[in-house]
Amino acid sequence: MASKFSRGIDGVVTWFNDRTPGLIPAYKKHMSEYYAPKNFNLWYYFGSLAMLVLVNQIVTGIFLTMHYKPSAAEAFASVEYIMRDVEWGWLIRYMHSTGASLFFVVVYLHMFRGLIYGSYQKPRELVWVLGVVIFLVLMAEAFMGYVLPWGQMSYWGAQVIINLFGTIPFIGPELTEWIRGDYLVADATLNRFFALHVIALPLVLLLLVVLHLGALHEVGSNNPDGVDIKKVKDPATGKPRDGIAFHPYYTVKDLFGAGFFLVLFAFIVFFAPTMGGWFLEWDNFIEANPMVTPSHIKPVWYFTPFYAMLRAIPHPLFGVIVMGGATMILFALPWLDRCKVRSIRYRPMLHKVLITLFCISFVVLGWLGAQSGSNAQKLVAQILTAYYFAFFILMPFWSAMGQTKAVPERVPSHD
Repeated sequence: MASKFSRGIDGVVTWFNDRTPGLIPAYKKHMSEYYAPKNFNLWYYFGSLAMLVLVNQIVTGIFLTMHYKPSAAEAFASVEYIMRDVEWGWLIRYMHSTGASLFFVVVYLHMFRGLIYGSYQKPRELVWVLGVVIFLVLMAEAFMGYVLPWGQMSYWGAQVIINLFGTIPFIGPELTEWIRGDYLVADATLNRFFALHVIALPLVLLLLVVLHLGALHEVGSNNPDGVDIKKVKDPATGKPRDGIAFHPYYTVKDLFGAGFFLVLFAFIVFFAPTMGGWFLEWDNFIEANPMVTPSHIKPVWYFTPFYAMLRAIPHPLFGVIVMGGATMILFALPWLDRCKVRSIRYRPMLHKVLITLFCISFVVLGWLGAQSGSNAQKLVAQILTAYYFAFFILMPFWSAMGQTKAVPERVPSHD
């Protein structure tokens, strides 16, 4: 009986393989015969978790669009209808809003892992560059989605961000009007943001994710020790001696991480969906009113570090340049780092201190961006903004300083 069943399975596989001859080779290349370093640790969960949240955002977004009305007159009421009258609508909406914030949590941690383990260094420069492009598209996707509920913070946040383009010399006023589609943030703005958020940007994001994974699997994954596992191979099989097949070993590992993450995700959705005003601001539960300005306009938390940099610069145009430069400079990271080793484990203490201070300054900037912006807060933001850029601009010098530790030929956990 078992042999008949296995023959039936083999027949189905053969049938599919005959009609899609590239399917099995693709599966082998990217799953069963893709060898990843066997010393992955906790930091290597966040790439797969980002994929998990992306799927959540797409699925919940599809259900939300079934009831959402992209109209300035009906958008806020349609969100209230989803929350109050659509069966399980409140759950879908909170899964989507919580997913947006957790998307940035895992992406920021994923980028931090790349920073501390040097995953942007040769030959993975393209992997990093594509990752930064994904980050920028994700920011645009999140901003446009944030406008759709048409609450007070949605409206005035859009007003502030779009008006930043007005600081561009010569073309600023025409550019802001073109982005809005009107003389002010109104129905036309909401419609085009809805179209971009639901159709255009998700397609771009999915394409970039495929390219990012393709580039990664072409050069191979980095690891906490920064050891190239392709250098030492088994003479008989030609397989890396310090590598293991991604499937089933890391698929099982990632499923365990996904399970733990989903428990945390569910806890937030059911018990703290607003996260004290950080995930969903109180002002956004009030319908947008162009005649009433909130006492304190601030972006959602994942934009606040860059917003703090914007406010730290007195001149509006220079503030926009600094805010944009804070993201654009990430593209140059692979060519700014001159250290001979990848992993922070083998770098000098100076490097560890500077990277730690960089992370602390970024977190503090995030907190400052959500505050009212007193003179003392602006001064601190200016100091931290200066350190943020100095970290990258001076990297060619400080990354070449100090005595590095010897990197082993093979991962230390080898048998």
